[in-house]
Amino acid sequence: MQQRLATTRTDHGVQVAYASAGHGRPLLFVGGWLSHLELSWALPAERQMLEGLGQGRTLLRYDRPGCGLSDRTSPVEPSPDSELDAVAAVLVAAGIERTDVVASSLGVPLMVEWAARHPGTVDRLVLYGGWARGADLGTTELREHVIGLVAASWGLGADVLTDIFAPEASAGTRAALSTYQREASSPETAAALLRLCYRIDVTESLGRVRSPTLVVHREQDRAAPLAQAQLIASTVPRARLQVLPGRSHLPFVGDAGLLVGTIRTFLGLPVDVPTTAPSLTPRQREVAGLVADGLTNREIGRRLGIDERSAEGHLERIRLRLGVRSRAQVAAWWVATTHD
Repeated sequence: MQQRLATTRTDHGVQVAYASAGHGRPLLFVGGWLSHLELSWALPAERQMLEGLGQGRTLLRYDRPGCGLSDRTSPVEPSPDSELDAVAAVLVAAGIERTDVVASSLGVPLMVEWAARHPGTVDRLVLYGGWARGADLGTTELREHVIGLVAASWGLGADVLTDIFAPEASAGTRAALSTYQREASSPETAAALLRLCYRIDVTESLGRVRSPTLVVHREQDRAAPLAQAQLIASTVPRARLQVLPGRSHLPFVGDAGLLVGTIRTFLGLPVDVPTTAPSLTPRQREVAGLVADGLTNREIGRRLGIDERSAEGHLERIRLRLGVRSRAQVAAWWVATTHD
């Protein structure tokens, strides 16, 4: 699957980047608190999950304002309304009137609110690893500590959150995730989005969701308590709760195959869909490692004893093999795969 990037603007003039991949009926994926369309597509574990979800569909994703390829200096403070403005802008730009939706983490309360406000736009709704009431995500002291850590020391904060979100991740994925989070947003935006996670409350909207709904949650999720999934499933009409084993909050860490299969079954899609992780030749891996070290094409050529154009050719073939377009994506892929 190849990712196609585009941009649109909200009614408040905020630029929002979005991506589509695959072909078929639309499937909107709304992820967690931070996003980066390019780096997530380069992270092998996340890419495999996204391709697994999107087989036979047009998978639509976006970077929320302040993150990734969207406006990094949004004049609007993150709120449910500003977040849903971004969703509306993306759906209009993509020409989508109705869609199935898969939401994860912060995307869960946001898409509960969207489905309650716009019942005619959501066919089937999948809510993974989410919550309805952010105030229930730990004690007040713990929430304030995490926000303060992220705002004061984004590097350490990203490492701590990786430990919480992905305890079952491989060493390579963990290393790539810490970098991914820091690249996805500024510490100020990350802290503001964490505050949104903790203050959002959609409990009054749960009963107004009309779409057939699957609530999926890992039994020992360290970031979002199972009780929140039980609250959602018991309040949303026609909702069904599926509890899966595991400790990781991120959907692509742990038994992602079981999660993808559970979601595809609910959406009426074939479960056994092949996804093949891209691979590089030994020479291409060597070049990718030098890209990850920050070397230019000229410096790579000198290091390998080849001319600059040959180094550029190697890099172009690497991008084609991985299905990516930037040096940052190549570096992210190398970090994630080299340390595994």
